[in-house]
Amino acid sequence: MGDVTRSVREQAVLLLRDGAPNADVARRLGVPTGTVSWWKYQDRAKRGENPGRKRSTCPDCHGDDLNAPAYSHLLGLYLGDGHILRVKLRNYYQLTVTCDDKWPGHMDSVEQAMRDVLPTNSPCRVRRTGCHDVKVYSQHLPCLFPQHGPGKKHERLIALEPWQQAVVDAHPWELLRGLLHSDGCRIVNWTTRTTNGTTKRYEYPRYFFTNRSTDIIGIFTRTLDAVGVHWKAARHSSGGTNVSVARRPDVALLDRYVGPKS
Repeated sequence: MGDVTRSVREQAVLLLRDGAPNADVARRLGVPTGTVSWWKYQDRAKRGENPGRKRSTCPDCHGDDLNAPAYSHLLGLYLGDGHILRVKLRNYYQLTVTCDDKWPGHMDSVEQAMRDVLPTNSPCRVRRTGCHDVKVYSQHLPCLFPQHGPGKKHERLIALEPWQQAVVDAHPWELLRGLLHSDGCRIVNWTTRTTNGTTKRYEYPRYFFTNRSTDIIGIFTRTLDAVGVHWKAARHSSGGTNVSVARRPDVALLDRYVGPKS
């Protein structure tokens, strides 16, 4: 290993010791993320800081306890705008949820949900233009999300397993929060009305959820029905279905238990 390589490695180790994420160090120094991860592992090993490897949590394979509220939230995030890929040449999978940089609070909640569902796995954030991919890796993602499969979600059957439905039934608001924050929005419409010569502005907040999968739309609307929220559906210009919640008491319920992204 030449002097230049050693110099880059030394810079990387100093940045890592200061708490810089692996991906940021790799991008800054122009080396592969895997190389940075190996340098970090070796540096920690020299200092005796590497803990023993812990297996990934899996209620199905190992009978581990499942954080049900966090899982319901993460399930909604996955169904709304997440995807699972198998890592080539490795026996594990990655779950990715893309988060707009305009909503840092949402990004934090996505990462926290991943940590709560998979407490022995460490999520990471990969920077993209205007957004970050929040990722977590595990061999057991297909166990946790049996909806995973080849092709796009709207082109294949998406149906909850009985155990998943039981979790959603117990924690419906968490699922709705995941769906609305990943593939929905809360907006405020307004209009003016003139009475006795005085013009006043009136605002009408409402929630929207749009998806091209009729199965996911069905999961969303059935959950709305279960918590007593009225909704209307219409075709969207994208070819999917747009579900709106506009009645004041229903918006108030969603504001109380879901709220807008932050």
